[in-house]
Amino acid sequence: MQDEPTLIRQRREKIRALRAAGIEPFANTFRPHHRVADLIAAYGHLDQGELEKLTATFSLAGRLMLLRQFGKATFFHLQDESGRLQGYIQRQEVGPEAYTFFKQLDLGDIIGLTGRLFRTKTNELTLAVQQFVLVTKAIQPLPEKYHGLTDVELRYRRRYVDLMVNPEVREVFRRRSRIIRFLRDFMDQRGFLEVETPMMQPIPGGATARPFQTYHNVLAMPLYLRIAPELYLKRLLVGGFQRVFEINRNFRNEGISTQHNPEFTMMEFYQAYAEYEDLMRLIEEMVAALAQDLYGTGRITYQGHEIDLTPPWRRLAMAEALTVVGQIPAEIVRDRQALIKLALEQGVTLRPSEGYGRAMAKLFDLHVEPKLIQPTFITAFPIEISPLSRRCQDDPELADRFELFIAGKEIANGFSELNDPEDQRQRFLKQVAAREAGNEEAHFMDEDFVLALEYGMPPAAGAGIGIDRLVMLLTDSPSIRDVILFPQLRPEG
Repeated sequence: MQDEPTLIRQRREKIRALRAAGIEPFANTFRPHHRVADLIAAYGHLDQGELEKLTATFSLAGRLMLLRQFGKATFFHLQDESGRLQGYIQRQEVGPEAYTFFKQLDLGDIIGLTGRLFRTKTNELTLAVQQFVLVTKAIQPLPEKYHGLTDVELRYRRRYVDLMVNPEVREVFRRRSRIIRFLRDFMDQRGFLEVETPMMQPIPGGATARPFQTYHNVLAMPLYLRIAPELYLKRLLVGGFQRVFEINRNFRNEGISTQHNPEFTMMEFYQAYAEYEDLMRLIEEMVAALAQDLYGTGRITYQGHEIDLTPPWRRLAMAEALTVVGQIPAEIVRDRQALIKLALEQGVTLRPSEGYGRAMAKLFDLHVEPKLIQPTFITAFPIEISPLSRRCQDDPELADRFELFIAGKEIANGFSELNDPEDQRQRFLKQVAAREAGNEEAHFMDEDFVLALEYGMPPAAGAGIGIDRLVMLLTDSPSIRDVILFPQLRPEG
């Protein structure tokens, strides 16, 4: 087999020869009137006799994916966005000059075809070509025939080739689009207004994460890519909107893994005169209805696990989960010093400003989260790790907060919102102290947000759903990179 540089050199020579012969190898004159999937849907059930009665001709455009030459006739596969169809071209039909030209085409070339439908002796629906035109000459060869693109790293780096040769990948992103469209419709039907908030912010907030920083030359000020839209969405509650949502891109300057990408998509939504339990029920209803819409059932399979999304879902307080799921004795969970000691013994790093709440959360990550396969809401978070949440009325050391876990992954996070401006200011100050002590993920002080709260924000609840992880779950994708078209990767070499 010839090496790639030789193949590329030959294709470049073909381009020069085409232009010398007056043929444009990158034309923009052909207009297809049909798609492969539409032809299969409309005529795929007809037998040969019924196809012979058709007087219509069909025009398609797509990429050559397979060529089998038999002297004076050639079978090939044409692929467009919607699927693949077999084509058949004969020398006696198109003429010797055109047929010779067709035989010189390469896999990957984009062509336009006009012809009629028939069935071969093996009963395959096929387009008999009457005319064709080269639309785009491909210089780079496709991956090795029949094997597609299997190198995972290369698939992510050259997603355009991955989409070209792996139809199941295209299906994942069609489903992603369908999922997002469903979520929009779901929220709209429940009276939520879709809004847009700044992606570049003078003060990053709404989550504990390290931001990306840039600089605006005209304003002569630093700006940050948003880590969350939360504080702006809550400003809208102050302004009088009662139900808002945003499907947004967020950016966090943190590690990359099968679960994390520095740039990711979330849906955040806020509802006035609601509490966190209202949103737990809303999310149950939303995800269950989404599964029904996609698959007609509330039961799905993810990486070998059968998961039942039918509400109601299990609810566990974080402390309870550490014992029931994590197998940490209840007496240790209740003892602040004993739990901190256990966390340190198990390799958890705690900063001077961090204590029992952070130790509890880290032990939860280690011993509980991976085991939460069936949908589970974890509630009663320590207030220490919930700087924007409303305090629990029965226990001020806890927050009215939940996180949703499915298949060992955090899917959503929500809470009853803190609307006391003085309490919020004090919590911001604690976050500032933590930042000054070296915690780069701690919140900045946001005086304008506190000012907004002083105008009065109605009691409310808010939540964020990780769209990428939700798509992973509903497409049985093991890595977040499988559901992001162009994931961030380390430089080659």
